[in-house]
Amino acid sequence: MFYSLRLISPLPTVGRKIRGCISRHTGCVIVIYKSPFLWHYKGMSDLAILALSSFKERGESVEKYIRERRKTPSKKYLIDLTQTRFSNGEAKIMLNESVRDKDVYILADVCNYGCTYTMFGSENRMSPDDHFQDIKRAVSAASWRANRITVIMPFLYAGRQHRRMGRESLDCAIALQELEKMGVDRIITFDAHDPNIINAVPLSAFDNMTPISAIMTKFIEDSKNPVDDSNTIVISPDYGAMGRSVKVATVLGLPVGIVYKRRDYSKVVRGKNPILGFAYTGPSVKGKSAIIVDDMIASGGSILEVASYLKKQGVGEITIFTSFALFNDGTAEFDRLHKEGIIKKVYATNLSYVSAELKDKEWFERVNLTKEIAEMIDILNTHGSVGRFINDFSAVEMAKAKWNRG
Repeated sequence: MFYSLRLISPLPTVGRKIRGCISRHTGCVIVIYKSPFLWHYKGMSDLAILALSSFKERGESVEKYIRERRKTPSKKYLIDLTQTRFSNGEAKIMLNESVRDKDVYILADVCNYGCTYTMFGSENRMSPDDHFQDIKRAVSAASWRANRITVIMPFLYAGRQHRRMGRESLDCAIALQELEKMGVDRIITFDAHDPNIINAVPLSAFDNMTPISAIMTKFIEDSKNPVDDSNTIVISPDYGAMGRSVKVATVLGLPVGIVYKRRDYSKVVRGKNPILGFAYTGPSVKGKSAIIVDDMIASGGSILEVASYLKKQGVGEITIFTSFALFNDGTAEFDRLHKEGIIKKVYATNLSYVSAELKDKEWFERVNLTKEIAEMIDILNTHGSVGRFINDFSAVEMAKAKWNRG
């Protein structure tokens, strides 16, 4: 039996923060004399999942997988909640069930533009800012009574605003610190744009999971013929994606190259410095298939330009691995390049919202990771380690072995 210490305090926020520190040092007995705090032991907490509207369907799938793992088909883990949006745009969240002494997991997709609300008579899509405010509302609604709170935010809010250059805001760090100060015990994200953002909350549990293993496994299962260094190369579309690309190349046993983008840093167009040209460094790509690896497709403009550039260098089929397929500017250009034979497939996870239209695209392959999220929640709720979700490529190796056997 696992035990944790719970603190009852007239100051809930302070009490939860102290409790969070102690829960990471199980086995220690702490005695405070002449204190208004009352300590007592509590066994393993019951599980409660708060799936916000941005993660509702995937949250139901998570609950289903947990039921299967625990062999509890009738057990209810999802907490009923109401997300209210007033006509002036303000909002609130109300929990319709108790989460007292429970281990709470808040699931949210800050990129879900499919969620809408009405403000002053006009329909608006929810922005990442709106979704993050709802995460804080859920934390606020649960924090007074929950035993532990974990926020699972697959796409890290403001993850691209992870460093300050000049007189600009530092949104991601401030957001993480807000959650920490509100009493969140753990934050889980996937493929953070810059993993060093963990330094913004050095004393909190922050897990940056790796979805690329599942993407590679799906790619191997779909491939008709084995790939090797004679016919395939991994391409990093810029220096920021080099770490991910090297990881893929190492696991698949392929060479790696990089496309350097020359930018005009004197101008900013739609939040970006315009690309002036490209330069390639690495082994010859002529006659080979290429795998481009990046953490996200936002507008998709730069990755399309890289694909077109590689085609001019003699590359054959191009496959794209990405964790988050946002397609801010639509998919028309991807449709065109697919018809022209430049892009064969785009592999992306379901960690961010995928529209019905995108799901039906011939060139788009969605990799489902809701089962992995369910496994993580189940393991953490029983005080286990989720380390294997960070750098475990055993599934890829198994798929490769089957692949090589034919």
